[in-house]
Amino acid sequence: MITPGYCREMARYNAWQNRQLSGLLQGMEAGELTRDRGAFFGSILGTLNHLVWGDLIWMARFDGSDRPVGGIGDGTARHDGYEGWAGERAALDARIETWAAGVGEAALRGDLRWVSGATGQEATRPLATCVVHMFNHQTHHRGQVHAMLTAAGSAAPVSDLVFMPGAE
Repeated sequence: MITPGYCREMARYNAWQNRQLSGLLQGMEAGELTRDRGAFFGSILGTLNHLVWGDLIWMARFDGSDRPVGGIGDGTARHDGYEGWAGERAALDARIETWAAGVGEAALRGDLRWVSGATGQEATRPLATCVVHMFNHQTHHRGQVHAMLTAAGSAAPVSDLVFMPGAE
């Protein structure tokens, strides 16, 4: 069973990772961000856009807000450049941290019900499992971005949770 503390720490980790990525991507040429690098979602920006879309869909389920427009296939084209992605990413990270700050033990012991856009069917899973999935999904795709950055000759962020500032 995960705890509210886990949610807060992972939300903080997610925001830290995305701030590091933002700093690295800010100076990258647009063509380098959108170049197809053979990853599942093609480019660095395509992968990061997918992550924004995925986080938006999970947060809609967690906090009852509106789900993002379109489906999973539309998510990779959400932003066509760094500026749009960076602005939405920062706001979304703050939203995730706000949600995590308010989630309680009782909620994490309950179930989440939603209609899956991928399957078209109603799904019911433990909320705790869905929360772990969201954070794991973020880490998985940021790992792909990390690989694309290093393959392109760029620096990549420090990704070790134990070295997150304030983790002492």
